[in-house]
Amino acid sequence: MIYLRIIFIVIFCLGFRSSGSAQLQRPNIVLILADDLGYSDLGCYGGEIATPNLDRLAANGIRYASFYNTSRCCPTRAALLTGMYNHNAGIGEMTTNRGLPGYAGALSANTVTLAEVLKAAGYHTAMAGKWHVSNTLEQPTPESQLRWLNHQDVHPYFSPPEQYPVNRGFERYFGNIWGVVDYFDPFSLVSGTRPVTEVPEHYYHTDAINDTAVQYVHALSREKAPFFLYVAHTAPHWPLQALPEDIRKYENTYKAGWDVIREKRYRKMTTLGLIDTAVTRLSTRAAGAATWEENPDKDWDARAMSVHAAMVDRMDQGIGRIIAALKQEGQLENTLVIFLSDNGASPENAMAYGPGFDRPGATRKGERIRYPVDKEVLPGPQTSFTSIGAAWANVANTPYRFAKASSFEGGVRTPVIACWPKGITGKGRIERTTGHVIDFMATFLELAHARYPSQYNGHAIKPMQGMSIVPSFKQKAVRAPRILFNEHFGARYVRDGNWKLVAAPGKPWQLFDLQQDASELQDLSARYPQQVQHLSALWEQWAHQNNVFPKKK
Repeated sequence: MIYLRIIFIVIFCLGFRSSGSAQLQRPNIVLILADDLGYSDLGCYGGEIATPNLDRLAANGIRYASFYNTSRCCPTRAALLTGMYNHNAGIGEMTTNRGLPGYAGALSANTVTLAEVLKAAGYHTAMAGKWHVSNTLEQPTPESQLRWLNHQDVHPYFSPPEQYPVNRGFERYFGNIWGVVDYFDPFSLVSGTRPVTEVPEHYYHTDAINDTAVQYVHALSREKAPFFLYVAHTAPHWPLQALPEDIRKYENTYKAGWDVIREKRYRKMTTLGLIDTAVTRLSTRAAGAATWEENPDKDWDARAMSVHAAMVDRMDQGIGRIIAALKQEGQLENTLVIFLSDNGASPENAMAYGPGFDRPGATRKGERIRYPVDKEVLPGPQTSFTSIGAAWANVANTPYRFAKASSFEGGVRTPVIACWPKGITGKGRIERTTGHVIDFMATFLELAHARYPSQYNGHAIKPMQGMSIVPSFKQKAVRAPRILFNEHFGARYVRDGNWKLVAAPGKPWQLFDLQQDASELQDLSARYPQQVQHLSALWEQWAHQNNVFPKKK
C-alpha cells in the first residue's frame, strides 16, 4: 500500500538516535489501546469473538481481573499518558477548552507524557492511531465544518500543532488527531504534523494503524536503544464499519440474541476463572431493552453486533502482525506488550447524532452517509454511521452493569493483558491486583530506570499519582491497598479496598461491597450510612484537590 511505503521511507530517511549498549537490558514497551471494547469481548475474557493473537498473549502472560480506566476515551488517554487523574492532566470532559484548569481540553503544560519521560531516558518513541488529547479546531460555520469533514476542503491543522504527538515526546506519529473516524477515509489523519489529504484505495484504518506499528517495530529494532510504541486503536468505536469478509464470519453468531450471548459469556468467564459466581452475579438486561423475542429489529441488531465483532477480529489480526514483527526482529522476549480498553462498550445511539462536528455527511466521492434512526440501512459499509446500542453494550460488558461514561463497573472496568516473556512469571494466570491506567507511568519508569521530572520545558510538573504494578509481574503483592476515584460529567465513584461508593449523574450515592457483590446489585448505603459519609468525604477532598470542581485560573 502507498501509505505504508511512504511511512517506511520516512522512518529510514529521518533515522533515529542511537544509545549505548548498556540500555539493551531494558525492555521495549508496546502499549496497545482499544476504543469502546467491552470487558468480555475478547475470547480470553469470555467472548465468542475470534481473538487468537490476544488470547496467545494472555496464555503467555497475565490477565488482570480488576483494572480501571476513567470511563471515556479522551479522559482515559490523558490519565494513561500522564500518570495522573484526567482532571489534573487537563481533560475533565472532552477536548473543548472551558478555560478552567481541569477542563482545558488538552494535556496541561504541567504534565509530562510517557513518551517525553521515556525519550529523556534514552528510549525511541513512536505512536500510531488515535490521539484525542488536544483541543479540536473547528471551522467558523456548520457548512464549512461539514465540507472539511467530507474531505471537500483542506485545512492545515486539526488541533494546535504544539499539542500534536510529535510535540509531546513521540518521534514518529501516524494517525487521527480527533476521536471519531470514517474507517475507510478518516478525518483528522496526519503524519507527523502534516495532514494526509488522500488515502489509497481499499484503505481501512485499523489495518493502517497496525501496519504502521509493524513498520515502526522493524525500524526501531535496528537501533541500539529500546523503544516505546503506543498503538491507539479507534476500533471498535462507532461507526460500525468493517470489511465484508470479516462480517461474514459472524453473520449467524448473534441471531440467538443478546440474552443468550450474555449468558454464554457469563458461563465462559466462570470456566476461565475470571469470575466467581458466588460473588459476581450476572446483572440484569440493559434498562429499557426488550427481550430478544420481543425485539422487532432482530435482523438489524444481529447484524450490528456482527460488525462490532468483525472490527475486533480485524484489530486482533493486525496485532498478530505486530507480534510477528517483534518475533522476526528478535525483540519479543524482551518486550512488554500491554493491551487494554479505554472504557466499557458504548451504549450510544450514533444514528441520532447526524452529521456535524466530527461526523461526515458524505464520502469524498459525494455518496450520502446515512444515519438510520429507523434502522432502515444495515451497519457495515462506509455509507452508514451506526452503533450497537445499550442492549449489546450490556452484553459486551458482561457481567457488569451500565457502560461507557458510567462510573459503575460496566463503564470503568477494563480487560488488561500483559505479556513479557523475560519479565513475567506464572504465564497464563489471572492477576487479582487492582490497577488503574494512571499506573502505567510509574510502571514503565521503573522498568526503564527513568526518573520522573519535577521540571520539564520550563514548567513545574505535577507529581504522578499512580503506582507501579511491576511486583504483579513477579507474583508479588503490590504496595498497600489504595483508594481510587473517578468523575465524568457527574458520574462518580470512590473505591477504598472492597468498598465502592458510586453514583450516576444527578443521583444519590450507592454503596457496594465488591468482595461480596462485584456486579453492584445490592445497594448497602442505607445499612452503612457512616461508610457512605466517610467515602463521600474522601471523594469531596479528592475532587477539590484534582480540579474536578471548576476553579477560575
